[in-house]
Amino acid sequence: MLLELSIRNFAIVDQVTLRWAPGLNVLTGETGAGKSILVDAVSALMGSRMGADWVRGGADRALVEGVFALPSELDDAAGGERPSLAALLAEYDLLAEGEDTLILSREIARASGRTLCRVNGRPVLVSVLQEIGRYLIDIHGQSEHLSLLRVREHLDLLDRFGGTSAQRAEVAALVGELEAVREALRRSDEDERRLAREAALLRHEVAEIESVAPVLGEEEELGQQRTRLRNAERLQALAQAAYVALEGGDPDTPAALDAVGSAVSAVAELAALDPAGAAFRAALDEAAGALEECARGLRRYAETVENDPEQLQAVEERLHTLRELCRKYGGSLDAVLAYAAEARDKLNRLEHHEERIAELQAREAALLPRVGALAAELSARRRAAARDLAAAVERELADLRMAGARFEVAFGVAESPSGVPVDGRLLAFDRTGVDRVEFLLAANAGEEPRPLARVASGGEMARILLALKTILAGVDSRPTLIFDEVDVGVGGRLGQVLGEKLWRLSRRHQILCVTHLPQLAAFGDEHFLVSKRETAGRTETAVRALAAADRQSELAAMLGDAGEATHLSARELLERASAAKERVAAAPRPG
Repeated sequence: MLLELSIRNFAIVDQVTLRWAPGLNVLTGETGAGKSILVDAVSALMGSRMGADWVRGGADRALVEGVFALPSELDDAAGGERPSLAALLAEYDLLAEGEDTLILSREIARASGRTLCRVNGRPVLVSVLQEIGRYLIDIHGQSEHLSLLRVREHLDLLDRFGGTSAQRAEVAALVGELEAVREALRRSDEDERRLAREAALLRHEVAEIESVAPVLGEEEELGQQRTRLRNAERLQALAQAAYVALEGGDPDTPAALDAVGSAVSAVAELAALDPAGAAFRAALDEAAGALEECARGLRRYAETVENDPEQLQAVEERLHTLRELCRKYGGSLDAVLAYAAEARDKLNRLEHHEERIAELQAREAALLPRVGALAAELSARRRAAARDLAAAVERELADLRMAGARFEVAFGVAESPSGVPVDGRLLAFDRTGVDRVEFLLAANAGEEPRPLARVASGGEMARILLALKTILAGVDSRPTLIFDEVDVGVGGRLGQVLGEKLWRLSRRHQILCVTHLPQLAAFGDEHFLVSKRETAGRTETAVRALAAADRQSELAAMLGDAGEATHLSARELLERASAAKERVAAAPRPG
């Protein structure tokens, strides 16, 4: 419930603070005084689009702030269509434990036109303000007379009345899944040629790499082999020279092994004379053996080294091939082998494209009957709700002096080859189901019901709107409802009836109502007078709560003059309203 509304430098409002009562709050005043500006201020708190033009002339910024009493139960009553208010506030960490009020504020800067939104003092996005506002207030503005002419909105109104929003959300979720599957199938069809080209390229690349069959570390080994082949003659000469130095064969150079042999003989004799020389003998024996083995190895190495131009050419070509792979696929053999593995994996997925399509088609085939069954169930519930809505609207219209009017909810469906199966037919569908709904009216007895736009006058449209709003507000979970001049086109004779209806509604909702009808205003539990005044050469809006005596004067002014007879009529309006309230209060409270 809205406890307090503070407005500063907003439009022609300088500074106003209003404390609202539970029940029916009425706002009256001359045309142009600023009554609807107060509603616009509340709209700003609900996240409506606002710009610099809303800032009062001469001010840097405008500020609107609302204090709301939180309901004792924060859970949403919309049947699971959206998260609870408690969950939403917890998600954004906006409500401390034990708090029972919520403060929303909106600040608009003139220089930039930007707005700053806060909830309980914490900055939030406008979208968060909008989310929270949907739980707190529903505004029925003057423009809603036109909403009844928009056929696409009739289904929403019916679902609100019938309490089918949660089931509609189930259908929407399942249809969303089906749409995703169909979109994936559509993309698969469109991508088939592209995927075929991509698969052909991958096959070529994988075949190219596999034909070379690179081995990790192969480049280094081939480089060493190429060095040996390029220097075969030099390597052979060096090995031979080392062998000769060890074994002999050059008359001018003594053999190293011969010298070591002489040293071994001398040390052997030394060791025979002195046991301490045994260590030298062992070392020389080991060295002689190592030198002999090295000499044999050098001989074998010199014999195996060949100057093989064909082998060198083969190695050069292999290295060139590997380097070409590296250039194409990553710069190193590691990268080439990784690319090949990734290409094989991608190629495998592409080659299973048909399997993926088959899976999607199977999923589509499974979803279609499920969507059809759920949509059929939703449609049946809507049709039952439509009968109840029609009867309820006709009762309300009878109270509003349209007793002969007939109200109907027309249902239509369209067949489509891509639709969902319902009762043996394939019906077109969207996230709302399969139904196409339109409200029809026969304003006078004996006429055939026709679309509202073709049969309803302005006054009749206002009464139909009031009938629907009265009925739908009864099932609305939001604690505060605002009616901004929805009595436009309704004559004074209906004001008493309308006032009683709104007061009945105020027993389960807080209601703020902007009105020009004194008969309706007489039912207010709190009456606010909105006026314009001039202060220091500036026009501004003023608002004050009226005491009982002042209410009679205001109603008299609304009736046309301030004479004694008009005052008596105003007092009679208040007395009739009081009696009607007592009668309604004594009746069983609506469920």
